[in-house]
Amino acid sequence: MSDGTDTGRYLRLTVDLVVEVLDVDALQAAALAEIRDPQAELDDAERQEQIELVNSDETGAAALQWLIEPDHVLGLVEHVAEVEPREAMLGVEPSEGVLEDEDDHDHDHDEPGHIH
Repeated sequence: MSDGTDTGRYLRLTVDLVVEVLDVDALQAAALAEIRDPQAELDDAERQEQIELVNSDETGAAALQWLIEPDHVLGLVEHVAEVEPREAMLGVEPSEGVLEDEDDHDHDHDEPGHIH
């Protein structure tokens, strides 16, 4: 089965983004609205599980995961007509508020495309 993407080139985009949660309750409410949306492909048990997960996570991380889609990341890329999101795996976790560079790369942080 071919959909014309067999010759496509794929780039993996990795983004570390630290956000400050200003209102956890509002963040959770927005996520719950997404979870309850009939467009969300969840059965009743899954929906209830996700609602409980969002409500019990005081950090807001579970809520934030519901509010980010691969298309949103393309807002960081100019010429968005030239690329299309194919697959995404998203992780959101509590942070100290600054980016920790877990890899000891010797890369220049002022290179083009680096977001400060």
